[in-house]
Amino acid sequence: MNSKPIRIAPSILAADFGRLHEQLQAIEAAGADCVHVDVMDGSFVPNITIGQPVVAAARQATRLPLDVHLMICDPDRHIAGFAEAGADVITVHVEACTHLHRTLQNIRSLGKRAGVALNPATSLETVRWVLGEVDMVLVMSVNPGFGGQTFIETTLERLERVRVMAQEQGAGPDIEVDGGVVLDNAAAIAKAGANVLVSGTGILGREDWGLAVQTMRRNGESGRDAAAKTNRG
Repeated sequence: MNSKPIRIAPSILAADFGRLHEQLQAIEAAGADCVHVDVMDGSFVPNITIGQPVVAAARQATRLPLDVHLMICDPDRHIAGFAEAGADVITVHVEACTHLHRTLQNIRSLGKRAGVALNPATSLETVRWVLGEVDMVLVMSVNPGFGGQTFIETTLERLERVRVMAQEQGAGPDIEVDGGVVLDNAAAIAKAGANVLVSGTGILGREDWGLAVQTMRRNGESGRDAAAKTNRG
């Protein structure tokens, strides 16, 4: 069971980059717990988004933790740069790392929280033996590369299995989910084991961001509490 607080991480992939400073301050005012920053290189995923200068600008615009998700090839070349730019969490994809354990140690050596991400078709076994080295496991619930996609329902089972694997290893990483997270499925996602919910259009696409954050957190807490009640019963 995941008893950690539910944390809401709006993704700036859905923000208006022409008003990024203003939008980041609005995300903070809405009560979000952190800001999810999707970095795409056009090679690992079929899209190009932002790099270190935008992360540095975001760092100046908000006090919220920056959760930087590297959807890039050869992330080891760029980890130090993103750390210097102001990332608080740096997440790499297991599919992009030749020596995953070393990469995660490198992130932690820079004083940053280390995350590992898995695409929807990647075996969960690829992270079993690094669960003690990570602060967060990101389970992708869409195929990465574009915002606004529909949640893949089999992700719920994958979240449950990651939670069990972590318990078996005596590890307690945050479990994050990214892709197609909206108000209506937040409870089911949290019930399955996630405690960090990334949402782009599910929050920033709504008129009242504060209400969206509050509702998503409340729905997530409802799902988490339902899971706790089931386990006790």
